[in-house]
Amino acid sequence: MEKGHVSQQPSVGLWSLIALASLILMITMGVRQTVGLFVHPIVHSTTLSIAEVSMALAIGQLMWGAFQPLFGAWADKRGAFNVLVIGAILMALGQLSTLWASSFLPLTLAQGLLSPAGAAAGSFSVLIGIVAGRLPSDKGSVASGMINAGGSMGQFIFAPLIQLIISLRGFAAGLVFLALAALSTIIPSWFLCRKSEKPSPMQAQPASSDDPGLKQQIRAAFRHPSYLLLHAGFLTCGFHVAFLTTHLPGEVSLCGHDASVSAISLSLIGLCNIAGSIFAGVLGKRFPMKYILAVLYASRAILIIAFLLSPKTPMAFYIFACAIGLTWLATVPPTAGIVGKLFGTRYLATLFGFTLFSHQVGAFFGAWLGGLAMEYAGNLDWVWYTDIVLTLLAALVNLPIKEKSTAAPLKPTRA
Repeated sequence: MEKGHVSQQPSVGLWSLIALASLILMITMGVRQTVGLFVHPIVHSTTLSIAEVSMALAIGQLMWGAFQPLFGAWADKRGAFNVLVIGAILMALGQLSTLWASSFLPLTLAQGLLSPAGAAAGSFSVLIGIVAGRLPSDKGSVASGMINAGGSMGQFIFAPLIQLIISLRGFAAGLVFLALAALSTIIPSWFLCRKSEKPSPMQAQPASSDDPGLKQQIRAAFRHPSYLLLHAGFLTCGFHVAFLTTHLPGEVSLCGHDASVSAISLSLIGLCNIAGSIFAGVLGKRFPMKYILAVLYASRAILIIAFLLSPKTPMAFYIFACAIGLTWLATVPPTAGIVGKLFGTRYLATLFGFTLFSHQVGAFFGAWLGGLAMEYAGNLDWVWYTDIVLTLLAALVNLPIKEKSTAAPLKPTRA
């Protein structure tokens, strides 16, 4: 009886941690992944061109990545609650500041610095870092998939809701709603960090004498070929995701469809990625994660080619959104899983934060080049072709990755 009770109780606690982390990511990513819906309203209500708006958002993609390892290191060293609270405040300030952003610099401050910094503080890398230390090794991949699915749920819920608010009350009301939503993450953050303060004896971390130290772990990671290959593949993933979230509404407009088609498409991407993320997490328990990544990336190229060859009806956008949604951020659980297998979970928030920075370098170019293409070519054709090439390259670079742990050789040594 006692033995059964001990094994059951931590499971309930772990599921509550996963649920709280998923809720926070749902709101954070709901705010971030609906930014494309504001591009055309901002262009029409200010003197900004679409290239300038795209550049501001592209800088935001880059800064979101740049802040990931910084906030990850802060959370790893000092605790995560302050990081999450600061993130909520910064993200809210970013949305409110956009209300007065009538030129490039204020818009870049709002959506290129404040909002992405706040979203980075409440990102997957920080949240999985909170939860991972309490997870049994055989549950890490599944938990990553479920937390990541929370971000997709945010896109599914927020995209049509924000589009409805914009249609009824204007884009300013949409920004105020996003600011309030960002602040609401403080409440589940408090519960999450409070629950994760005291790991049970069964989930306790190894003794501190086994800790190589953050700086040594970072140096070792960047000397590891598999970690660098993982970065290369994830960079192209960032290009793909940012290009679509920022410019799919523009593609819909070019085809003469209503803005509601954009909102429904983005929502369907999020809905289908819930299944994709969880499924990728489950597969990570059974198959090498590098092969899962290779298949996900290669399938994107096939889906884009099929989309470009199809007639651009609203139904074509919806089918494409559902199909691409299955692969959308399903790359996150296996990518985080490989980082955890290579280096352990002690500094996962920091090391995966660096990986996400590479993702966002690609995202910068995806958002920026899409805007340039719209401004100077009047369409997105050559960016679509670039996306196809990059997704195929991403599939190839993941194949040589070795998933064997390097945790043992990383203990500090003395002369």
